[in-house]
Amino acid sequence: MAVGMSSPRPAHTTAPRAAEEKPDGSAAGPDGLGTGLGQDDLGTGLDPDDLPDGLVVADESGHVVCFNAAAARITATSRADAIGRPLETALPLEDLKGKRWWALTDPYGGLATRNGQPERNLLLPGGREVLVSARYVRERPTGPVRRVVVSLRGTEARRRTERSHAELIATVAHELRSPLTSVKGFTATLLAKWERFTDDQKRLMLETVDADAGRVTRLIAELLDISRIDSGRLELRRQPVDITAAVARHIQALIAGGQAPDRFRVRARGPLPDLWADPDKVDQVLGNLLENAVRHGEGTVTIEIAPAPAPGANDEAGTAVTVSDEGPGIPEESMSRVFTRFWRGSKRGGTGLGLYIVKGIVEAHGGTITVDRGPGGGAEFRFILPVSMPAYLV
Repeated sequence: MAVGMSSPRPAHTTAPRAAEEKPDGSAAGPDGLGTGLGQDDLGTGLDPDDLPDGLVVADESGHVVCFNAAAARITATSRADAIGRPLETALPLEDLKGKRWWALTDPYGGLATRNGQPERNLLLPGGREVLVSARYVRERPTGPVRRVVVSLRGTEARRRTERSHAELIATVAHELRSPLTSVKGFTATLLAKWERFTDDQKRLMLETVDADAGRVTRLIAELLDISRIDSGRLELRRQPVDITAAVARHIQALIAGGQAPDRFRVRARGPLPDLWADPDKVDQVLGNLLENAVRHGEGTVTIEIAPAPAPGANDEAGTAVTVSDEGPGIPEESMSRVFTRFWRGSKRGGTGLGLYIVKGIVEAHGGTITVDRGPGGGAEFRFILPVSMPAYLV
């Protein structure tokens, strides 16, 4: 951190100094910044209070000379109570076993080769968890510690991530259990009693096994897509895509699956610009949106395809696809959560990951996707893909 790169202070200036009062009544350091450490000390012209994480700095005597606003918020300790006090008193930390952390790590009297402590979960008074990392600033390698710089972060974001991962594992495990149980049961029955079944019975059981195996394959594909989207590694193989033909293919597949032909209405407004996109990923987006409209919506499903300005681009063309139905629609309070993980409509079923993946695919193409209430009262999804360019030119 930049704190450790400032020039050494003269020895007579390193003793802890009393906190002063700011005009607004809050505690201020001797430099008036409210932290005990000035902009020049940081070497960046940055006020420590501008930092998003908590920053605590102790001098060579072990007394706190910097305690920024984020540190005060995270620890629920005022600056006036921290500046000038010993580090272990101003910031009393314990490990998860209840042992005093500063006594264990001993930054000033420990190994001279140690440069700090990696981030770890520690406990504040009252049992509140905080993420803490520390850096020991020395005048020279193996020399005495001149400063101890401590970074503090709340654990809320990490807990949300861990909870999201746990929910993902639990959801997928639940969804996998049913088809795998079916596959195991039917295959075991066929192997044990093959001669007892008629050809029609065998065909029915094998078709069920095939359908359940396909469901497992789709679930695994969803997991891989989420992993790639979250890590920013979703690969696109751009090729010319006829979006109108792709929509027609999906409608024919739904009709072959038992939907009435007159349930679908396609409106294509041309001429459409040439679209370079990943055809498999575009099929995923269309398939998911149309399946949602059929499963959760009612009445006629309208698909409108039209040219549109590409999002965030000057004078670049794009293609907009709108899918709407005449069902009950999505409640206003749920609009902001539609594209999050595990969101499901009024009818249960599925993993609730499809629209999250759809949004990730569209945004990976440089496009946008929105949800609104359609003219018929149902849900209306609209995504725009920029024309883009061939993969070999990207």
